[in-house]
Amino acid sequence: MDIKKDVQQQFGNNAASYVSSSIHKDGKDLLMMVKMADVNGQEVLLDIATGGGHTANAFAPFVKKVTAVDLTAEMLAAAKNFIYKNGHRNVEFIQGDAEQLPLTDESFDIVTCRIAPHHFPNVDLFIKEVYRVLKPGGQFLLDDNVTPESKEYDAFYNTIEKIRDYSHFRAWKKSEWIQKLEESGLEVFEWHRFEKTFRFESWCANMKLSELEKNNLTKFILESSSKIKDKFRIIIQDEKIISFIGEAIILKALKRE
Repeated sequence: MDIKKDVQQQFGNNAASYVSSSIHKDGKDLLMMVKMADVNGQEVLLDIATGGGHTANAFAPFVKKVTAVDLTAEMLAAAKNFIYKNGHRNVEFIQGDAEQLPLTDESFDIVTCRIAPHHFPNVDLFIKEVYRVLKPGGQFLLDDNVTPESKEYDAFYNTIEKIRDYSHFRAWKKSEWIQKLEESGLEVFEWHRFEKTFRFESWCANMKLSELEKNNLTKFILESSSKIKDKFRIIIQDEKIISFIGEAIILKALKRE
């Protein structure tokens, strides 16, 4: 699919920036994910769409083994370098598609996926794969950007993300995630909503936007309604976007035995 080639190109070209991105490496959500997991040190964990490897790196000290999967070879190389520099040798790296994992059924105690599913063109297939590779009693920990329940706010957020990053597919609503997971057979056990501050300049720089692309994105945001500006707490100074607020969820679901 073309969207997957877009993902590979976008992430391949920006692998290093994802490893160093403050949103990806410093988020308090990462600590929350580790805290929410039920671990005893003997678990085999799968991190899907590992990106810069931050989630795999965070869990490596607490589990027996981590398998880090990503669609993009350049991201895997960057993640491996980052994780090995931190001294973790219980992590293996596999190139693979989140919607068609090259892994056997019921082989993982924990599956994680952080700040990635909004790139997946068929999130239902991804969820089906999560269910398939989890052992009975296994845990799924999801962390991703979401949209408000309002159609207007949903459309705005997904539009600006798509303008900034052509590999963005869709950020889902909180209610959509819960419904999709429970329809798959997983049981939502715990979830938390949190807010994220996006600094406009670094948000654009992560995707290496040209001045023309950044100007078009700025124009779109400046021309949005006052209602949208209030909702996303968009800070504007001298016709420049300084920052805005988005939201995300961390969710734990169980595959009941």
